[in-house]
Amino acid sequence: MTQVAVSKSQATIDLFDQYVIPNYRRYPIALVRGEGSHVWDADGRRFLDLFPGWGCNILGYSPPAVVKAIQEQAAKLIHIPNTWYIEEQGRFAEFLCTRSFGKAFFCNSGAEANEAAIKLARLHGSAQGRFRIITFEHGFHGRTFGALTATAQPKYHEGLGPMLAGFRYSKMNDIEGVKSLIDNETAAIMIEPIQGEGGVRIPEPGFLQALRDLCDEHGLLLMFDEVQTGMGRTGTWFGYQQTGVKPDVITMAKGLAAGVACGAMICRDEFAADLRPGMHASTFGGNSLAMAAGLATGLTIEHDGILKHVRELAEEARTYLTALQQRLPIIREIRICGMMIGIDLNIPSTPAVAKCMERGVLINATNNTVVRLLPALNVPKSDLMEGLEIISSVLEEMASEPV
Repeated sequence: MTQVAVSKSQATIDLFDQYVIPNYRRYPIALVRGEGSHVWDADGRRFLDLFPGWGCNILGYSPPAVVKAIQEQAAKLIHIPNTWYIEEQGRFAEFLCTRSFGKAFFCNSGAEANEAAIKLARLHGSAQGRFRIITFEHGFHGRTFGALTATAQPKYHEGLGPMLAGFRYSKMNDIEGVKSLIDNETAAIMIEPIQGEGGVRIPEPGFLQALRDLCDEHGLLLMFDEVQTGMGRTGTWFGYQQTGVKPDVITMAKGLAAGVACGAMICRDEFAADLRPGMHASTFGGNSLAMAAGLATGLTIEHDGILKHVRELAEEARTYLTALQQRLPIIREIRICGMMIGIDLNIPSTPAVAKCMERGVLINATNNTVVRLLPALNVPKSDLMEGLEIISSVLEEMASEPV
C-alpha cells in the first residue's frame, strides 16, 4: 500500500493543533526562512511577501545590519532591568527623539505603547479631574484592555464587556462631532494619522489641524498612534511629518526594530515628568537586544536612503493602481501613503488573499473590502511591480466572477 507523505508544514500544523491555543486563524503554511522580501515554507515553496511580519519586518527578512547588531549584542548583554542605565537605550532614544521631539519610553508592542500614552494622558489631567479620551471609529490601538477600549470597533469588544470607562468615540473627519464630545473631564484625543486596520484611511485635509486647534483651545493632549505609520513607513520618519501637525505624544512599534519586539512612546518634554517613577514600567521594555536592533534599523533606513526610495515607489504604485482602477469597476478607491497601500473594493476582499497566495504572493485583507499591503521599505521596484501584477490578475479574475 502506497503511503502518502505528510508535508513538513502539515507536521507543524498537527503539532499546533495538539498544543497551541487556536486564537488565530492561520494559513496552512509553516514559514521557516526569509531573505529580503521573499520567504520560504517548510516544503521549499517561495513566496513574495508584501505584508511581511504584519508590517513589522520593515526591512524585509533577515536584514544583514540588524542581524549583525543582534548577534553582537547577544554576545554582550541580552537583557538587564531598567533600574540600571542601558547605553543602547539611551542611544536609540536619542536617534528617535532627534528625528521627532521630546523624550522616549520603551516597551514591547504597540498596545503597550498606547497603554503608556493613556496613562500619561490621565496622569497629566488628574489634577483637574480629566480622564476621558476621544478616539475614532475604525481605529485600532491594541488588544490590552485600555488599548482595546480605545479601539472604537464593536467587533473587538464582543464578549469582553464591560469595557473600561472614560472613552468616547467619534467619526473621523467630523470635527463638529469631536467638539460635542469634549467636556471638562476630557484629557486627550487619540488618533492614527492614517488608520491601518481600518483600511488605510487617510484623514481629510485640515482635519488633524482642526484637532490640534481643539486640543490647544481646551488644554488637551493630542496623541498620534503611529504604530503602523512610524519608522519611515509613509516616506518620512513619522506620519505626523506628512501633515504639518505636531502632536504631543506619538506611539510606535511594529517596524521599530525590524521584527524584534519593540515599542515606544514619545512625548513632548513638558509632559515627560507626568509619567513619574512608580507609575508605569515595562520589564523587557528597552532591553539591550531590542535597542541594538532598533538603532541598526534606523541607521540602515538613513544611510541607505530608504525614505526617498519609499516615496518613489509609492508614486510607481499609485500610477499602476490608478490605471488598474480605471479598468476594474470593482475598485472603489486607491489609498497610498508611502509603503502603506489600500485597494478598497466594492466586493469582499478576503478571497484575494487565498488567490494571491496560490500564485506565490502574500497580502492582507482588512475592514471587509480592503486589500492592504505593507511592503518592506527597501523592497526592490521589480519585486513590488511583480506583486502588483499578480494582484491585478487576481482582481481581474474576481471582477469576472458572478456575484
